[in-house]
Amino acid sequence: MKATRQLHELGQSLWLDNITRTLLDDGTLARYIAEDSITGLTSNPSIFDAAISGGDAYDAGIHAKSLAGLQGEALFTELALEDLRRAADLFKPVFEATHHVDGWVSMEVSPLLAADTAGSIAAAKAIHAQGRRDNLFVKIPGTPAGVPAIEEAIFLGIPINVTLLFSCAQYQAVADAYMRGIERRLEAGLDPKVGSVASLFISRWDVASNKQLPDELHNTLGIAVGQQTYLAYRQVLASARWQKLATAGAMPQRLLWASTGTKDASASDTLYISALAAPDTINTMPEKTLHAFADHGELHGSMPVDGGNADAMLARISKAGVDIDKLALTLQQEGAESFVKSWHHLLDGIADKTSQLAEKSNGAVLK
Repeated sequence: MKATRQLHELGQSLWLDNITRTLLDDGTLARYIAEDSITGLTSNPSIFDAAISGGDAYDAGIHAKSLAGLQGEALFTELALEDLRRAADLFKPVFEATHHVDGWVSMEVSPLLAADTAGSIAAAKAIHAQGRRDNLFVKIPGTPAGVPAIEEAIFLGIPINVTLLFSCAQYQAVADAYMRGIERRLEAGLDPKVGSVASLFISRWDVASNKQLPDELHNTLGIAVGQQTYLAYRQVLASARWQKLATAGAMPQRLLWASTGTKDASASDTLYISALAAPDTINTMPEKTLHAFADHGELHGSMPVDGGNADAMLARISKAGVDIDKLALTLQQEGAESFVKSWHHLLDGIADKTSQLAEKSNGAVLK
């Protein structure tokens, strides 16, 4: 049995951390669904920036939308949602078959709103309405300003993918926000079934910490944080508070492993896939990592529900000089800043393409 299928059978959802118009047009995404057990996907500004700037697949769409009067963020949003609607339709069968647990795609609010609670809520409402797909998550970062926006969005019935989580404490804060949103819906007499995932970023921990650690501790911090957070996740699902909501019909906010491509060339290219194998979770992986795991990936059992040796490993890493709590905040801030940089680059690239395509079109008319 293919390694990707083994993961699926274990109870973990495999999502693609990528989307491009080419993937949709040439049938590659459909093939991943059929052959590699892919049951959802995620996107972010960096992914769309690379997709749009990397070729001419979006040129016709950019030109047509600019002629219709769209520009900047409005043009990009509709361009991205065109792709995501198509992807959502491909995943609709699994979405229905799993009673809305799986089969999701994701669209991020503007990274410029990471510190703007009201702006994030307004953007989530707009994307949800414009997306017109039941299996579309709106991504809101789990920053201090994002947490109340997540609660309010869930209360409003907007499915949310919480992004940019780096620590167990950050996960617990958004799990609490999710449950508060559902509790408010029940109090208001509303349907408690609102989808959500909480995305914990893994590999960036090791990129940041390896240089401070001895060789034997390289590429261990991200997995240890994942183990610690998986224990917290299981504790949430077992809690009386959650069980009450589940009995009322609420869906669990699933834990999602993000940033699972190996960044260290000396480490296994499937390191984080094998280590983070766990039922009732999601692993969203870049294409390169998906191909590697499908080709030669191996499973070594499920992640222990009791956290395994996470506490001991985190203690060793702390003793070696890494301030884990401080690093978690730094990684979240740097992640938000990186998305802002990609966002500006993306919008600048769309503006440049709009001008180039207009000049080309005008030149053709003059001829």
